[in-house]
Amino acid sequence: MKHLILKENRNYSFADYFDLSYSTKDIIAELGYQFNLEKLALPNYAVDNQGIIQLKESLYKKLPHISLNSEMAKREFLISPLLFLLLDYVEFDINVEYTINVNDKLKGNIDYLLSSAQSFIVVEAKNADLEKGFTQLAAELIGFSQYNEDSKDLLYGAVTVGNIWQFGLLDAKNKTLHKDIDAFLVPADLEKLFSVLLGILKAA
Repeated sequence: MKHLILKENRNYSFADYFDLSYSTKDIIAELGYQFNLEKLALPNYAVDNQGIIQLKESLYKKLPHISLNSEMAKREFLISPLLFLLLDYVEFDINVEYTINVNDKLKGNIDYLLSSAQSFIVVEAKNADLEKGFTQLAAELIGFSQYNEDSKDLLYGAVTVGNIWQFGLLDAKNKTLHKDIDAFLVPADLEKLFSVLLGILKAA
């Protein structure tokens, strides 16, 4: 008899998926989805990057003076400035701690839900653990695609610890989650990261 990771008589919040000591592939298999690790061809939208250059220079100058040993610090000094800057280039809504409830295996709060022509989920990984953070992101992408009937077949998300971002793509129609093998560093890859975020949010 196959051992079940997700117990039938237990409720799971999205945050609970972070604490499971199993691979993303095995966990989402129990939700009926497949998993691929690959180099993703992420959307890209290049813009006049003066604002990005200024933010990058500011981060290099100021981060050495800031203690980033808490989630709140990373959110305030690394994630929020980037999201604020995006609003100068594309119109979208930012929902913080967005709550959804699909069933007893898919419910909880999404750290950031960015909504424009395309919805985009960002998960702030706890304890700088990107692998477990991505598992939580996977559950949230699956949950949101089932919760929101208007969501598109392709749904993007990212997990971040502030200075590192890694992307994922849910193909809801084919029930497959794709994880990008690459990651973006902040501040080093800020221009590339910004172009990808802008490309996703501008997607029609």
